[in-house]
Amino acid sequence: MGLLAVGTPLEWPEAKKVAGHVRSWGIEQLLAIWRNAKGKERDALLWGDEVEYLVVCYDEENRKVRLSLRQADILAALANDEKLLEQGGGVPDVQRGPEKEADTTAPVFHPEFGRFMLEATPGKPWGIGFKDLLNVEPNMKWRRTIAKDHMAKEEYPITLTTFPRLGSPDCIVPSYPVSGPKLRSQYVPDEIANPHIRFPTLAANIRWRRGRKVEINVPVFRDENTPWPFKDPTVNYDLHQWPEDDDVRNGAAKENHIYMDAMAFGMGSCCLQITFQAKNIEEGRKMYDQLSPLGPILLALTAATPIYKGFLADTDVRWNQISRAVDDRTLEELGEKPLKNDRWRVPKSRYASNSTYISQDQRLRPDYLDPDLVIDKDIKQRLLDGGMDDLLATHFAHLFIRDPIVVFAEDLKELDLNKADHFENLQSTNWQHMRFKPPPPGSDTGWRVEFRPMEIQITDFENAAFSIFIVLITRAILSFNLNFYIPIKRVSENMETAHIRDAVSTQKFWFRKNPFSSHQPSKMNGTGASTPAEGSRPPTPFGPVEDEYELMTINEVINGQHSGEGGFPGLIPLVESYLNSMNVDVETRCELARYLDLIRKRADGTYWTTAKWIRHFVRCHPGYKKDSVVDDEISYDLVKAAEQITKAEGKDGLGREMLGRQR
Repeated sequence: MGLLAVGTPLEWPEAKKVAGHVRSWGIEQLLAIWRNAKGKERDALLWGDEVEYLVVCYDEENRKVRLSLRQADILAALANDEKLLEQGGGVPDVQRGPEKEADTTAPVFHPEFGRFMLEATPGKPWGIGFKDLLNVEPNMKWRRTIAKDHMAKEEYPITLTTFPRLGSPDCIVPSYPVSGPKLRSQYVPDEIANPHIRFPTLAANIRWRRGRKVEINVPVFRDENTPWPFKDPTVNYDLHQWPEDDDVRNGAAKENHIYMDAMAFGMGSCCLQITFQAKNIEEGRKMYDQLSPLGPILLALTAATPIYKGFLADTDVRWNQISRAVDDRTLEELGEKPLKNDRWRVPKSRYASNSTYISQDQRLRPDYLDPDLVIDKDIKQRLLDGGMDDLLATHFAHLFIRDPIVVFAEDLKELDLNKADHFENLQSTNWQHMRFKPPPPGSDTGWRVEFRPMEIQITDFENAAFSIFIVLITRAILSFNLNFYIPIKRVSENMETAHIRDAVSTQKFWFRKNPFSSHQPSKMNGTGASTPAEGSRPPTPFGPVEDEYELMTINEVINGQHSGEGGFPGLIPLVESYLNSMNVDVETRCELARYLDLIRKRADGTYWTTAKWIRHFVRCHPGYKKDSVVDDEISYDLVKAAEQITKAEGKDGLGREMLGRQR
């Protein structure tokens, strides 16, 4: 969600003038945090999850479903629910803040970019105990129930990544005229965005900085009757309301692609995010590095986004679409014009896969780092002079190549080192698949790591399963000192591979062969997985880095390679080895096995991804004409089916069976 500060936002020409000033003050705030918190220790690993909902509104009489823009009304109802507030839930208290622990696990609801979205989190972080893991699914069900209880009877909180017909005519309620001065979109009105001044300013200044509207082109799925070459029939080439309307006449809409032109098409997507609070900064840095290579794997496993703007797409995940929806790079930064007014070429959007590793781990080879990483050398030197080590200074010097997009005039009056507003201005608008989060000044919160790539799933069981899986993987990483390092550029390649239709079953991903310390001996623990030999250290010099990783199927990554000795043991066997080492009671172990079984069967193809199920649903619908078009009737039936799966899963587990369709 990012910062929701209040003030007078500067339009881009004025914000650009003070960008260097904001960056400089942000670095001073970061150094103040670093000096005060680099030695901070917490008792135990804590974590929390974030679930995002689309609020849909049914028109039963006309068999039509629209997005409801009543986010503010729903949040107001939640904020006024005295019973919920007594339990520490509702909406985040200004004094308490969303980062500080509440007294109970009553859910807390937050606004998101789209006025049709809600975000829900537990009222306090989950603890380290295994019993906490078993509370996640009931808590997620509780959140959905509470959300529904504060909606109109025709509304429902659905967990689909995107609304199938977002950007199509008559897709929102209440209705507003399309286009407006902030988004200047052909398809969605400005009113679709949260009215908090940060959001329309963010959208407008991204468009203003790049010199044209954002350009989102998703390859269309070519079916039997899809016109080919495909030319998006919704594009209006004759529109002349804003100067940016010339974009489509200048080639913005690509052939054989679905074209979208506004931030809402990306930031209007729902996801599942997990945040870990580490015991200390060293543990946080290790988690950041070791979870980074897992991001593309979990993105592909949770694939759930095969439809945009009423068309079937030839991709399965949302990531690149959000990346393009907030891409503020100029033509010079993109390399399409010679550098003249900008400082450097920038290879990625500010929403992208990671470009850095940050752990002071002796197993981190220089070969894993990006040799072409763009950094602000002056900022890096200031961080080094302030006592920060080279790796972390490089990380933040890379994030700070960006400009602050939303600047409030009131924040420029004086530098307050007891705040983090200028630092967070840049930090919170670098949307990478992992985020390393320093402690907020003046709080008890520790160093945190946010795992961001996963797509939201239809059922609470699935969302709980993936949340719990990542938590258990993290604990296995820390317990066994696992090593998943591969070159960071291979991670970026994997993120692209994850977009391919049915990537779980059809593609291979770069992954490390041996998850234990490089070239060190290991011992078997009796479960078929290895654990590091005690006191061992990786010898130097290292062998060729290319020998350390290979292309694997997701089934091999999750369930292990069984072709012979020395193969990758698999993430689930590693988790099970960890659970064996912890002597978990039988009842808890059986409950956790239900969640691991979903991951196992999703990886081996027994259970389909949500994206594959949605695509199958559309293509088998009696109203589908095999022309890639998802019309109002199909959309209505699809959303209704997702709702019914959610409800059935909550009662008797039938939802999992429907999504677990056999090949």
